[in-house]
Amino acid sequence: MNTPQPQQPRTDSQLAALDVGIMLRFGLPAEGAHRSALFADGAVAAAIAADGLGVLPRALTFLGEVVRAGGTRYAAALPEPLPGGAAAALARGWLEAAAMVVTDPSGDLLAARWLEAVAAVLALRITHREAAS
Repeated sequence: MNTPQPQQPRTDSQLAALDVGIMLRFGLPAEGAHRSALFADGAVAAAIAADGLGVLPRALTFLGEVVRAGGTRYAAALPEPLPGGAAAALARGWLEAAAMVVTDPSGDLLAARWLEAVAAVLALRITHREAAS
């Protein structure tokens, strides 16, 4: 039996270098290691990118609600899925990557849950930063 080996912690810069779009394309369609990575390192990488652009967790939560209500393709077509030009472009990239592989409402729900996970990680980063200062 193969036992998983503990993984070395990654730095913010290592996580920020991950390609979240590719992680969405591989992690959303099928259960398994790719999905686990999407909801773990992928969510942290996305939160780091959003944090760098000043995105608030509530904006990501709201975007998740939009995906839940209208679907991934609908949200990807929004002119400004997150407030601000750079943040909108970041979110549009994620949504377009997800829209490539989401084929039904359960996929939309999974994409919305991922956005909510990113919002939760972002909220923790902000809370920790505020507590540390």
